[in-house]
Amino acid sequence: MNSETADIKAIEQVVATVERTQRSKDVEGFLALFHPEALWTTAHGKVLIGFDAIAEFTRAVLPNASWDGEVTYEAVHTRFLRPDVAAVKVRQVYHSAAGDTEGAPLYVMTKQEDGNWLLHACQNTEVRVD
Repeated sequence: MNSETADIKAIEQVVATVERTQRSKDVEGFLALFHPEALWTTAHGKVLIGFDAIAEFTRAVLPNASWDGEVTYEAVHTRFLRPDVAAVKVRQVYHSAAGDTEGAPLYVMTKQEDGNWLLHACQNTEVRVD
């Protein structure tokens, strides 16, 4: 397997871990995916700058989150901006009895010296159906 293929697989694993930790409300598992200097913008436009702000928000919101279905995340397109920086378009679908709703996150991920990929700059956007 070439290095780009291995990196894509590793990035897909991060996205799968986002899904798993969101579903199980695993706050610390979710936070382990972030770079210390990460930026995160929620689907509703709340801007969180730095790990501490992301952690404070996540610890307050994720354990109490409620939904009547399940959420899936899929990395649908990865573009390497540099060998150690990737822009990843994610398809996020909330499946519920009332019908599916979708999000379209963009994750900019960076590869660390140890080879792990971390979320560095993320924008989570709700998809509106008109």
